[in-house]
Amino acid sequence: MKPLSFFMGSLLAWSVLGGWAPRASAAPIDELVAAAKKEGVLDFYATSSLTPEGAQKLRDAFNNKYSLNIKLQYMPSGTMNADVAKVASLAAAGVPPEWDLMAVHDAAHGTLWLRKLHKPFDYTKLGIDPKVIHYDSGTVSFANQFALPAYNNKILPPQDVPKNWEDLLDPKWKGGKLGVTALDQLARLAIGWGEKRATDYVKALARQEPSIGQMGQLYTRLQLGEILAMVTISVSFIHRAKRTGAPIVFAEEVQPLIAPGYQAGVLKGAKHPNVAHLFTVFLTTPEAQEIWEKYPGETSAHIPGTTAYKYVQGKQVLYMNQDHAEMVDRLIREYGKILGFSK
Repeated sequence: MKPLSFFMGSLLAWSVLGGWAPRASAAPIDELVAAAKKEGVLDFYATSSLTPEGAQKLRDAFNNKYSLNIKLQYMPSGTMNADVAKVASLAAAGVPPEWDLMAVHDAAHGTLWLRKLHKPFDYTKLGIDPKVIHYDSGTVSFANQFALPAYNNKILPPQDVPKNWEDLLDPKWKGGKLGVTALDQLARLAIGWGEKRATDYVKALARQEPSIGQMGQLYTRLQLGEILAMVTISVSFIHRAKRTGAPIVFAEEVQPLIAPGYQAGVLKGAKHPNVAHLFTVFLTTPEAQEIWEKYPGETSAHIPGTTAYKYVQGKQVLYMNQDHAEMVDRLIREYGKILGFSK
């Protein structure tokens, strides 16, 4: 991706397009602000790449925008799919969720939606564009991740850099040289390829005897040269590598590009639903988008002028929508068994 310096220049374009800035009359937003003020707290689950500093910046900008003094309790993600499963397990046991608002990828929200674990809200009355509202008004998309194979460009020779997904099935990668994580990203290949081709591909990956684990662990191992490539990695780790000088880069020629949407969704049974709904709206504003781009390194691929929008031009891109939720949710579990994440 190009340096993340386009943002401020794109704000005017966003306001002209009118897709994200709240446009409704003062009354509905004022009612929500008043209700949020009474609650006073937000338990917020989000990617660890936001960092505590980024979460603090969001809190300060949120309070400043709406003249509030909300205490934001940020919970950085561990393994998103496991944490979503935890929410589902607690709900099945009749236990309320630990968090009010989860900002996670769209496949994780698909899992929650299938179990009716969102608290829907009419975001359109606050000026949010319907095209970024998903899962029966349970979530709002505010940024895009990207995922591709990645490698250490200080170690891997140029001739070995994958040029397509099938290159990772070459016997030279066998025996723990590949890192595999983020099952939702692999499951999304079925959106473009169909289930049979995607599942056959995952079975072939399993025969490569890859190293499996959490993304952060494998990222470290990739830096150390303990593995030579990752089958997929999120762009937030590429952003981290650029910031720290680590030699980790995307295999940019590989297509299709996987493009998970980061969505904010208020959980059923949330203790502070009004703050959570207001914060969801806030995440679509230029103030929040600027902070989200600075820390996790993401913007929306659907808004002309953003860094993400420019990046996807001319690429084959896989986006997930509500119609894919059942398939992706099922394949995540199936691929976990195939690759050895679960029995």
